Amino acid sequence: QVQLVESGGGLVQAGGSLRLSCAASGLTFSTNLMGWFRQAPGKEREFAAAISSTGSRAYYLDSVKGRFTISRDNAKNTVYQQMNSLKSEDTAVYYCAACQFGCSWNSQATYGYWGQGTQVTVSS
Repeated sequence: QVQLVESGGGLVQAGGSLRLSCAASGLTFSTNLMGWFRQAPGKEREFAAAISSTGSRAYYLDSVKGRFTISRDNAKNTVYQQMNSLKSEDTAVYYCAACQFGCSWNSQATYGYWGQGTQVTVSS
């Protein structure tokens, strides 16, 4: 049974930082593209960042480039998202997702496994 468990969310002031983690089990982590998506209140879920299976390539939503950094540790089956210079518009539930086949890095439909989400709230 595949499980993706996010942690690290919380309440932070604008300009602050948070580091999200996603621990994976039940899948061959090192062969999966991993992504972070987010859903703000009243909005549709959107792509935030993704990282290739080896960690050699990363992809970002334009509005988070330069502020968010996605990374992974295949030995620990964990993907991370370091979020700096947080803004109120980053407030959302953040979801970790995994894709093994037919992946399109920013397409939710290609990710087969999802975590339960972790809340990030940025106060202004």
